[in-house]
Amino acid sequence: MRTTEAWVLHEGETAQRGPGRLRREAYAISDLADHEVLVETIYGSWEANMSHAIERRPIDVCRARGEARVVLGNAGVVRVLRTGPAVTHVRAGELCMFFGVGRCDRFGYMELAHGYDAPGTVGLLARQPKVAGANLFPLPSDSRFTAAQWAAFSLRYMTAWSNWRVAYGALRLQLGEDDLPAPFVWGWGGGTTLAELELAKRFGCHATMVTASDPHRQEIAAAGIETIDRRAYGGLQFDAARYEADASYAASYREAETRFLAMVHERTQGLGVSIFVDFIGTPVLRVTLKALARQGVLTTAGWKCGMASATVRAMECVKRHIHVHTHYARLAEAPAAIEFAERTGWMPAPIEQVYTWDEIPQLAHDYAMGTTRSYFPLYAAAPL
Repeated sequence: MRTTEAWVLHEGETAQRGPGRLRREAYAISDLADHEVLVETIYGSWEANMSHAIERRPIDVCRARGEARVVLGNAGVVRVLRTGPAVTHVRAGELCMFFGVGRCDRFGYMELAHGYDAPGTVGLLARQPKVAGANLFPLPSDSRFTAAQWAAFSLRYMTAWSNWRVAYGALRLQLGEDDLPAPFVWGWGGGTTLAELELAKRFGCHATMVTASDPHRQEIAAAGIETIDRRAYGGLQFDAARYEADASYAASYREAETRFLAMVHERTQGLGVSIFVDFIGTPVLRVTLKALARQGVLTTAGWKCGMASATVRAMECVKRHIHVHTHYARLAEAPAAIEFAERTGWMPAPIEQVYTWDEIPQLAHDYAMGTTRSYFPLYAAAPL
């Protein structure tokens, strides 16, 4: 048994269901099992699931795990310190991309996430956690990318890779390349959406992202993706109850929706969007489905503003829409994604802002407020 410094989330009081906060504390790490590795966090990537955990929405992860204290964090780059005897594919001193799966089903797809809802796991908000050896993928030797870029890649780009394989495959089941050589792929969301649109562009698609942030518009444009300023359609936030009760709101929403759909029609040669990558959720579902072409694919691997979504099944059948839902990635997908990234340059741009270990509470706050400068917010826990 040893201890390491960590930013720790405590379970909420019985009467308190509000947000928690991170506390800097010593955290006990049990001895290595044969299949485990002691690692040192170099760079961690702040992910939406970490904010969900602090907000205790949709669950209190401490209570769900039956643990009074939890260390979050399931994305980043680590240095191997010591390996259990059954781990032979990595060695001490090696830098590895961390794959944040906690428990998989029999086919290798994630059920629970490391450093989130998987009991007993210690996330990368610890300086020196222990992890399953199978979760470590050595960075390519002589990589042209930095360790910080690989940290940003580790969850958002892996999620995009897995989601894109299913979404693009679904589109091609109905429309071959002879039918639609260059599909129109649009998205709204954050870093995973941008990663998936970059991937779509590399597959010969017309890629467009909708955003309301000037810094993010610059980030998107730098990746070679077309941008749409969502602020030009300010009323495009659907609330079903308010729509029924407030005539003024309903009229404003319809006006914004009509203009948005006219713009989509113009930019997609009258076809509509072939694949719509939606990581926002309920408030944009109505307009997303209306913007979707016949034989189109609505695809997601997460949500930001709503988990429950209602559709008119008959309409979706008539339009032959396919709805794709994925969750992170399969362990077996990682090697191909890493090789593709190194070969093609499918990778986040160099990371300009990295929060220090001491600034992690500020990072949590900035992410919750939507004020991080990049879609890929990182923190440094140890020097390279």
